[in-house]
Amino acid sequence: MSPHAGRTPGPDHPIAIAPAGGRVVVRFGDEVIVDTRDGLLLRESTYPGVFYLPRADARMERLRRSDRHTYCPYKGQASYFSLPGDSEAATDAIWTYEDPYDAVAPIKDHLAFYADRVHIEHTPD
Repeated sequence: MSPHAGRTPGPDHPIAIAPAGGRVVVRFGDEVIVDTRDGLLLRESTYPGVFYLPRADARMERLRRSDRHTYCPYKGQASYFSLPGDSEAATDAIWTYEDPYDAVAPIKDHLAFYADRVHIEHTPD
Protein backbone atom coordinates (compact mmCIF):
# COMPACT_ATOMS: atom_id res chain seq x y z
CA MET A 1 0.00 0.00 0.00
CA SER A 2 1.30 3.43 -0.94
CA PRO A 3 1.89 5.84 1.97
CA HIS A 4 -0.85 8.02 0.49
CA ALA A 5 -3.40 5.25 -0.04
CA GLY A 6 -5.06 5.03 3.38
CA ARG A 7 -8.18 2.90 3.65
CA THR A 8 -10.08 2.71 0.42
CA PRO A 9 -13.62 4.06 0.45
CA GLY A 10 -16.09 1.45 -0.74
CA PRO A 11 -19.62 0.17 -0.27
CA ASP A 12 -19.13 -0.17 3.50
CA HIS A 13 -17.76 3.41 3.80
CA PRO A 14 -18.42 5.46 0.66
CA ILE A 15 -16.88 8.89 0.13
CA ALA A 16 -17.95 11.17 -2.71
CA ILE A 17 -16.52 14.61 -3.50
CA ALA A 18 -18.28 16.94 -5.92
CA PRO A 19 -18.41 20.66 -6.65
CA ALA A 20 -20.77 22.34 -4.18
CA GLY A 21 -22.28 24.41 -6.96
CA GLY A 22 -23.12 28.03 -6.35
CA ARG A 23 -21.77 30.28 -3.65
CA VAL A 24 -20.71 29.30 -0.14
CA VAL A 25 -20.16 31.97 2.52
CA VAL A 26 -18.90 31.22 6.03
CA ARG A 27 -19.43 33.81 8.76
CA PHE A 28 -18.20 33.85 12.32
CA GLY A 29 -20.30 36.46 14.06
CA ASP A 30 -20.44 39.38 11.65
CA GLU A 31 -17.14 38.53 9.97
CA VAL A 32 -16.95 36.77 6.61
CA ILE A 33 -14.24 34.11 6.81
CA VAL A 34 -14.75 32.49 3.38
CA ASP A 35 -16.67 33.58 0.29
CA THR A 36 -16.29 31.20 -2.64
CA ARG A 37 -17.87 29.74 -5.74
CA ASP A 38 -15.25 26.94 -5.79
CA GLY A 39 -16.36 24.89 -2.79
CA LEU A 40 -16.50 21.12 -2.67
CA LEU A 41 -19.09 18.98 -0.91
CA LEU A 42 -17.75 15.79 0.65
CA ARG A 43 -20.28 13.10 1.53
CA GLU A 44 -18.89 10.34 3.71
CA SER A 45 -20.80 7.23 4.71
CA THR A 46 -23.90 8.20 6.72
CA TYR A 47 -22.48 11.51 8.00
CA PRO A 48 -23.95 14.86 6.93
CA GLY A 49 -22.21 16.43 3.93
CA VAL A 50 -19.30 18.77 4.70
CA PHE A 51 -18.22 21.77 2.64
CA TYR A 52 -14.49 21.92 1.91
CA LEU A 53 -13.64 25.46 0.86
CA PRO A 54 -10.46 26.67 -0.87
CA ARG A 55 -7.89 28.37 1.34
CA ALA A 56 -7.35 30.80 -1.52
CA ASP A 57 -10.84 32.20 -0.85
CA ALA A 58 -10.46 32.32 2.94
CA ARG A 59 -9.21 35.14 5.12
CA MET A 60 -6.28 33.04 6.30
CA GLU A 61 -4.68 36.06 8.03
CA ARG A 62 -7.61 35.98 10.50
CA LEU A 63 -7.08 32.32 11.41
CA ARG A 64 -4.66 30.90 13.97
CA ARG A 65 -2.98 27.54 13.40
CA SER A 66 -3.60 25.15 16.26
CA ASP A 67 -1.41 22.41 17.71
CA ARG A 68 -4.31 19.97 17.42
CA HIS A 69 -4.18 17.05 14.97
CA THR A 70 -6.52 14.12 14.44
CA TYR A 71 -6.38 11.12 12.16
CA CYS A 72 -8.92 9.64 9.76
CA PRO A 73 -8.04 6.29 8.15
CA TYR A 74 -9.81 7.39 4.96
CA LYS A 75 -8.51 10.96 4.65
CA GLY A 76 -5.25 11.15 6.62
CA GLN A 77 -4.03 13.56 9.30
CA ALA A 78 -6.12 16.66 9.92
CA SER A 79 -4.63 19.92 11.14
CA TYR A 80 -6.72 22.62 12.84
CA PHE A 81 -7.17 26.37 12.84
CA SER A 82 -8.99 28.60 15.29
CA LEU A 83 -11.23 31.53 14.40
CA PRO A 84 -10.68 35.09 15.68
CA GLY A 85 -11.11 35.52 19.44
CA ASP A 86 -10.69 33.18 22.36
CA SER A 87 -14.19 31.76 22.70
CA GLU A 88 -14.77 28.05 22.95
CA ALA A 89 -16.60 28.20 19.60
CA ALA A 90 -13.54 29.78 17.95
CA THR A 91 -11.01 27.22 19.18
CA ASP A 92 -10.15 24.46 16.69
CA ALA A 93 -13.29 25.28 14.66
CA ILE A 94 -11.66 24.52 11.29
CA TRP A 95 -9.90 21.43 10.02
CA THR A 96 -7.87 20.78 6.91
CA TYR A 97 -6.06 17.85 5.32
CA GLU A 98 -2.76 19.27 4.11
CA ASP A 99 -1.54 15.95 2.71
CA PRO A 100 -4.73 13.91 2.19
CA TYR A 101 -4.81 10.32 1.03
CA ASP A 102 -5.11 9.76 -2.72
CA ALA A 103 -8.83 8.86 -2.62
CA VAL A 104 -9.67 12.34 -1.31
CA ALA A 105 -6.89 14.35 -2.99
CA PRO A 106 -9.27 17.12 -4.16
CA ILE A 107 -9.70 18.38 -0.56
CA LYS A 108 -6.02 19.39 -0.35
CA ASP A 109 -5.70 23.14 0.34
CA HIS A 110 -9.33 23.31 1.50
CA LEU A 111 -10.86 24.13 4.88
CA ALA A 112 -13.85 22.54 6.62
CA PHE A 113 -15.81 24.15 9.46
CA TYR A 114 -17.80 22.78 12.38
CA ALA A 115 -21.30 23.81 11.30
CA ASP A 116 -22.43 24.45 14.88
CA ARG A 117 -19.73 27.11 15.37
CA VAL A 118 -20.14 29.21 12.23
CA HIS A 119 -22.94 30.25 9.92
CA ILE A 120 -22.63 28.57 6.52
CA GLU A 121 -24.75 29.92 3.68
CA HIS A 122 -24.99 27.91 0.48
CA THR A 123 -26.74 29.56 -2.45
CA PRO A 124 -26.97 27.03 -5.30
CA ASP A 125 -26.77 28.29 -8.88
